[in-house]
Amino acid sequence: MGTAYTPGLTISTNAIVRKVRRLPLKGQVLVHVGDEVEPDTVVARTELPGPITTVRVAERLGVEPRELNKFLLKNIGDKVQAGEVIAERKTFFGLFTSRVTSPITGTIDFISEATGNIGIRHLPTPVEVNAYLKGLVIEVIPEEGAVVATRGVFVQGIFGLSGERHGQIAVIAKSPDEVVPETKISDEHKSKVLIAGSLAHWKLMEAAKEVGASALVTGGVLDTDIKELLGYDIGVAITGHEPLPFTLIVTEGFGKIAMSKRTFELLASQEGKEASVNGATQIRAGVIRPEIVVPIDRKIQMDDLQVSEQDTFAAGELAIGTPIRLIRAPYFGALGRITALPPEPKEIETETKTRVLEATLIDGEKVIVPRANVEIFHYE
Repeated sequence: MGTAYTPGLTISTNAIVRKVRRLPLKGQVLVHVGDEVEPDTVVARTELPGPITTVRVAERLGVEPRELNKFLLKNIGDKVQAGEVIAERKTFFGLFTSRVTSPITGTIDFISEATGNIGIRHLPTPVEVNAYLKGLVIEVIPEEGAVVATRGVFVQGIFGLSGERHGQIAVIAKSPDEVVPETKISDEHKSKVLIAGSLAHWKLMEAAKEVGASALVTGGVLDTDIKELLGYDIGVAITGHEPLPFTLIVTEGFGKIAMSKRTFELLASQEGKEASVNGATQIRAGVIRPEIVVPIDRKIQMDDLQVSEQDTFAAGELAIGTPIRLIRAPYFGALGRITALPPEPKEIETETKTRVLEATLIDGEKVIVPRANVEIFHYE
């Protein structure tokens, strides 16, 4: 059997990228199909209900719960300010007055005659979902959100930290294997997406943080430097919510690893253009890869978002002609295409038998490698 499945990354000069932008609960959608949007365009809005603070009103007034209604100054649904009187009891012919004030600003949610307590709901938290991409709205999800699409450069990484941001691309490395010194980052890189070389060391990440860069894209990173940056160890199963002021995207892996030449050259060719980036990574079921998206530098039309054969990939499938990247020495980082998938296991250098594939690398060299040593790598 020649078919197998393996993890894959995509690097494309001309990909269609679609993103579902959905609220956490129902709300108001603010866009329509065909609308042009920018990364910061709000496409949908809602409010998250606030928590409830319970006030023991009857107990504080010294009355029975069933008597509480006689002393209330507010009803269910009324708005109250922090410090405002919500219940009052006068005794000894009005000579003495006991009052209960609201500890928060909010709305009366319930009044219990069984317990004598009042529940005050905190003010709702507004939630907005932006477009993330520069593109077009291609679908509206009623009361929930929209689908935004664009066409342009699309690069996936191996690992990332922090969430969605955008900014102009600025190349700070001369080559994909350069270890960029932190002194190369200056105030001019504020809000930029920085393309580095083979290693984002701790000092470089600190420099990006200090100047307010939007993102730092690098070939490799050390886990010890990530711990130094965050102040704690991080698991790599799910990321994207780290408290960082910039997004980190690693294209190759952990350690000092030169960025793929094709990736570096493609990103360098986009210098000065606006990019959307997301460091969210999930390596469990439902794989999510960090990404860089650079929309085409002209007005996007609906016709640009029509899928053609060259836009369609058999995701995860190893087949003759599938583009791959080798992820083990001695061919680490090499790109090529599968030329044969022998069905029978073959003996390799370790003297074990495993299923292999034959591939032709970009430089023309033909190799035979274990299937576990490759990843699908869509490139153009």
